[in-house]
Amino acid sequence: MPIIQAEPVQMAPRKAVDMAFGAVVMGTVGILIGWFMGGSAIPVTGALGVALGLVVGWLGGRRFLISILIGTVLGGLLAWMVAGIEKISWGAGAGAAMGGFLGVQASMLLDLWAERKQAAPPEEPQP
Repeated sequence: MPIIQAEPVQMAPRKAVDMAFGAVVMGTVGILIGWFMGGSAIPVTGALGVALGLVVGWLGGRRFLISILIGTVLGGLLAWMVAGIEKISWGAGAGAAMGGFLGVQASMLLDLWAERKQAAPPEEPQP
């Protein structure tokens, strides 16, 4: 009986970048959540964030991750301007949550729009 050897799976460079980006963004969010929960929770929440980020990156969620990043920065800046430097982390957390929510909704709408545009019959030129 011959032995069958599997060939190594090659990963596309874009997918590897998306996975690394996801691990950094979601890992940072996990570490911040662990910091709020208490110092001993940081390793667990950080590891969960990295794992979730790898999965989101593997699934191709670049727009979702970018929306979380933008929401984090804008939420932190807004909290700094409104409530002061001690509330930046709270604003960044709320901004990340809103950015993720809005990112999912915007991504769904953009995909729907692209499908409609592709399914629409081509316009005939007017004589």
